Amino acid sequence: MRKGEQTKNLILNEALALAAQVGLEGLSIGTLAQRLRLSKSGLFAHFGSKEDLQLQVLKQAERLFLEQVVSPALKEPSGLARLEALVSNWIASVEGNNRLSGSCLLLAASIEYDDRRGAVRDALVAGQRELRGAIAKAIHLAIDEGNLKPDTDPWQLTFDLFGIVLAAHHDSRLLGDSRAPDRARTAFRRLTAAQRTTAEPG
Repeated sequence: MRKGEQTKNLILNEALALAAQVGLEGLSIGTLAQRLRLSKSGLFAHFGSKEDLQLQVLKQAERLFLEQVVSPALKEPSGLARLEALVSNWIASVEGNNRLSGSCLLLAASIEYDDRRGAVRDALVAGQRELRGAIAKAIHLAIDEGNLKPDTDPWQLTFDLFGIVLAAHHDSRLLGDSRAPDRARTAFRRLTAAQRTTAEPG
């Protein structure tokens, strides 16, 4: 990575950490410049507007999500093992206080922008639809491998999985419930046990 790219990556990570506190809408070049002790004109060289900054931070969160959650899961054999790794990584990413958790910003932004209109919401929607497609594909592969019942509905199971992760994020982040990640893992095991070709007790 070239020096300019390294600098921009560091700035984006700091912006991501700030957005986790104030939300994407609360993020601005001015507040980021104060946090980094840089001039606004210096940041304008990287981001032409507040919206450009928000979009690039969103892309950074998606890159981190891929790095933290998706890519490690792809190393597992296709089928239920890969799906289990994906969900396990996802739950782990909302656990604790990782200031650079891509998944936490994406989940928070989904709530922040659900009623808004504009380029940031459009980018967020596109990313979330792509993620749902990737999860449904992993479920399809688990069905093809014979790990899950042939009549399993991939999109319903994807919906259910999102519900588990959203509940874990809500209870862990808002309520401070340290049991939330383990409850989410238990819910996932029960959900997949009901769809296994040979059902196992939850």
